[in-house]
Amino acid sequence: MLRVVRHLLELIRFSHTIFALPFALLAAALAWMDEPFRGQDLLGIVLCMVLARSAAMAFNRLADRHFDAANPRTAMRHLPTGTLSVGVVWLFTLVCGVGFVAATLLFYERQPPNPWPLYLSVPTLLFILGYSLAKRFTSLSHFWLGAALTLAPVGAWVAIRGFTAMTVPLLLGGAVAFWVAGFDILYACQDYAFDKQAGLHSIPARLGIARSLRIAAACHAVMFGLLVALLFASPHLGSVFVVGLIGVGGLLVYEHRLVRADDLTRVNRAFFHVNGVISLGLLAVVLVQLAVK
Repeated sequence: MLRVVRHLLELIRFSHTIFALPFALLAAALAWMDEPFRGQDLLGIVLCMVLARSAAMAFNRLADRHFDAANPRTAMRHLPTGTLSVGVVWLFTLVCGVGFVAATLLFYERQPPNPWPLYLSVPTLLFILGYSLAKRFTSLSHFWLGAALTLAPVGAWVAIRGFTAMTVPLLLGGAVAFWVAGFDILYACQDYAFDKQAGLHSIPARLGIARSLRIAAACHAVMFGLLVALLFASPHLGSVFVVGLIGVGGLLVYEHRLVRADDLTRVNRAFFHVNGVISLGLLAVVLVQLAVK
């Protein structure tokens, strides 16, 4: 059983929760500046984030298992090699999906109750799961993934404050959307040849690697612009956040210097290391900023 659990955590790359969870907590921290802190809200946000992402990643592996088996880069994943059975992964997906919906009750049961997370839980989950099928019919699947991760900060804000003062979470969510779309385009460059052969849709398969790298850079420029707009939209952000923005800008430039059209060997460093520092770093900067305030 412990071995199965370990393989499931490897399957969904549990450590990559680091990409979205900090932005949900960042939005929650800003929301709590104008609302009383509740421990059950924090618990609900963490549970919803982890369970929704786990369900989406497991479903992605199920939907792509035949493509993964044919792609040399992914042929050693757990489903193609039989390390995990399809039935076990389906059960895991179902448990995580039901758990996500149940976790939204933590917001409904507080005083006063907030019904919106519960009402929107199933549509949200279906939208997140839908990303796994998007590359079968649209090259904009990278932006679908970005929109899915946008729901992390926006959902955390709505869970705490409802649909009030939405400028801040929408700016933050927009920044997350373009950030994720940009680095997903970078990551997809590795599968340029396979996607074209298999008939899968992606921006690299449609436009080529060189143009895709420029589009990814443009996405990250938009992300940076939205973070600057967030600085002016939130009364709780100030000089500490400005220092953080300078750091984010430098990391984005570094990320794009790592990847070239004729050299994709450092994509993983750009994807995993740099983006992990960006997400955790922004959360840390905002928490320090709010403490200073």
